[in-house]
Amino acid sequence: MKKKWFRGILPLVILVIGFSGMKVIKASGEVDEEKDPVDTRPTVKIETAIAEDYQVRITSYGEVKPLESTLVAAQVSGEVLTWHPNFVPGGLVLRGDTLFTIEADTYEAALLQAEADLSLAQANLIEEQARAEVAEREAKGTKVSDLYLRKPQILSAQAAVKSAQARIKIAQRDLDNCTIKAPYDALVVKRDLGVGQYVNQGAQVGELYNIESAEISFPIAGFDREFLPSDITQKIATISTKGYNAIVREGKVSRDLGIIDQSTRMSQLVVRIDDPYSLKSSLPPLKFGHYVEVSFSGKTLNQVYRLPQELVNNRIIWVLDENQAMQPKRVEILREEGAYFLISDGLQNRDKLIMTLPEYPQKGMKVKIAEPAKDLVVQQSL
Repeated sequence: MKKKWFRGILPLVILVIGFSGMKVIKASGEVDEEKDPVDTRPTVKIETAIAEDYQVRITSYGEVKPLESTLVAAQVSGEVLTWHPNFVPGGLVLRGDTLFTIEADTYEAALLQAEADLSLAQANLIEEQARAEVAEREAKGTKVSDLYLRKPQILSAQAAVKSAQARIKIAQRDLDNCTIKAPYDALVVKRDLGVGQYVNQGAQVGELYNIESAEISFPIAGFDREFLPSDITQKIATISTKGYNAIVREGKVSRDLGIIDQSTRMSQLVVRIDDPYSLKSSLPPLKFGHYVEVSFSGKTLNQVYRLPQELVNNRIIWVLDENQAMQPKRVEILREEGAYFLISDGLQNRDKLIMTLPEYPQKGMKVKIAEPAKDLVVQQSL
């Protein structure tokens, strides 16, 4: 009896289970149909381009060199008596310091002899002038010759006085030249003498570099030349070295050498630095031979865009239109400065620049924005 009852109800159970399964499958399909479609647009970051005036910075490199150098020579002959303790290679001496002295007895004696000769010449002149006065009184209106009035003798005596005065000047000069002094604040590069050494007139005994001023000659490339200011004279320049203990000093553009190199097509400018060895200041010394970077302000460019170089590919930059679609724009690169391009044409103010490009950018590609746009303005380089 039980078996018959189970057999009778089994089809009904199967039917109920099948009907429930169909309901579940149908409900699942409806849920899937109600899901939102997947957004496959690439995400980009954008910034707003703002044109502003920008002052170009001209940068080049050169070597620090002395404004002038002097070969020190003995102007008189004699024995070296003393020399300055700083008159050694690498020593610093100040303007007017005595570098070395030469034995002066001979030149003192020559000066005394010249002074004695002047006294004799002056006495002879006085004597001749007195004789001329006597002759003039004796002639008293009588027509006489110049020889009778002793005019030739007076002229000769006057010449003798002038000659004696000239010898005194020469003797005094020779005596003064026994003491050799520094013509300017100087770095001693070389010294070739010692106490007791006999030096001849004109013998070179040392070399000095002027450290009151230094100069740096540096090239200006053709693409930089058109951005030079109209008047470069006295333009403030920043001079700096590279490395751990970097040195930064200030100088002024002194002049243009006025020549364009035929091989490189570059012109040359010169910047001057006062007191490079910092004798009169606490600034770090800038030694001769340093290879330095020189930079100064050039022309001011009106209404340009300063963009990172990675945004520009073959003079093409991508912008976002009003429909949030990518559009390429061809731009005119006015100048390259470091990691940036200065753009003069091709963009419009307030253009939305795409800062992060998709892997395969295409014209009209729809994108979504990662965050609100920022203004990308021209920033002055320091």
